[in-house]
Amino acid sequence: MTALRPLALAALLLAATVGCASGSSDGASSTSTSTSTSGSPTTTEVPELPADRPIDVHVPPSYRSGTPAPLLVLLHGFGANGDVQSAYLGLEAAVDEAGVLYVHPDGTENRIGKRFWNATDACCAGPISNDVDDSAYLAAVIAKVRSQYDVDPRRIYVTGHSNGGFMSYRMACDHADLVAAVASIEGATFADPDDCSPSEPVAALQIHGTADKTIRYDGGKIAGAAYPGATDTVEMWATYNGCDLTPDDPPPPTRDLVVGLPPATITSYTSGCEPGGAAELWTQPNGTHIPVWSPTFAAQLVGWLLAHPKP
Repeated sequence: MTALRPLALAALLLAATVGCASGSSDGASSTSTSTSTSGSPTTTEVPELPADRPIDVHVPPSYRSGTPAPLLVLLHGFGANGDVQSAYLGLEAAVDEAGVLYVHPDGTENRIGKRFWNATDACCAGPISNDVDDSAYLAAVIAKVRSQYDVDPRRIYVTGHSNGGFMSYRMACDHADLVAAVASIEGATFADPDDCSPSEPVAALQIHGTADKTIRYDGGKIAGAAYPGATDTVEMWATYNGCDLTPDDPPPPTRDLVVGLPPATITSYTSGCEPGGAAELWTQPNGTHIPVWSPTFAAQLVGWLLAHPKP
C-alpha cells in the first residue's frame, strides 16, 4: 500500500473506529506435515479458508525452507483492515529484522461495512453478526501458513489493536495449545474469568494508555457489555498462567513507546508461573487509543513476543 505518515495513519484509524506482500493463499484445503512441540512429525488436514477471506503471507528476507521460523498474526481494530493496521504499527520492518513470518488477515464486514472480530461478549460483533467464528477462522489461517512454510510450533504469536487486542485474548483462551504469547494493544480480555479456560499457559502482554477514551484503562462497557481494565486483564492472565499476583520487584525498566509522552511503566508477573506463563502490563501515561508510536515500538513489541516461546 502507499506509504503514509504516522499522523495520517493515526487519523485514518481514528476515523475507522468511530462508533465503537507476498505469497497469496487461497481457500484450497490441503494436507500438511509439521512438527509438534515435542519434535514429533504430525500430519493434519488443513482447514479450508473462506474464498472471500484469503491471506497474504509476508516472508522475511532471512527465511530459508527447512529452518523453522516464528509466525506473527496481527489483528486489526474495529473498522480498520490488516494493511492499514500493519502500516500504522510499523510491524513489517520489525518482523523482517527479526526473521518472522507475518500475516495480517481481515475481519468480516458488518451490516454497515465495518470490519470486526467476534472476540468477546463486549467486543465487537453486532447482534446480527455474533455467529461469526473468528476463533476457528484464525486457527485455520495459522494452519494454512504452517502448510506452506516451515513454522516453529513453539513460536506462534498473536497481537492486535483494540478489537484485535480483544481477539488476541480470545485466541489465547481457545487455542492455548497453539499460541505461545499474545500482545493486546488498547484491548481487553473477557470480563468474566470463567469465560476463558486456556488449556495451558500463554504469555500475555497488555499495552494501554491511561487517557484512552475508547477502551478505557480502568475498564468500562460497550453496548452494555462490560470489559475489564488493563490491570484486571493482566492479573487474570497471571492467574491463568499460575503466576503469583505480587508484581516483580524491582519492576522491569520503563519503555519509550509513544512520541512526545513520558516512558511507559512496566508491571510484570513472572514469579511462580507455570512453564511458558508470564503476564505484563505496559502502562503509557496520557496515552490515547491511537497514539503516534515511537520508531522503536514495533521492535519492542516483536522482541517481547519472541522472548516468550512455548517451553
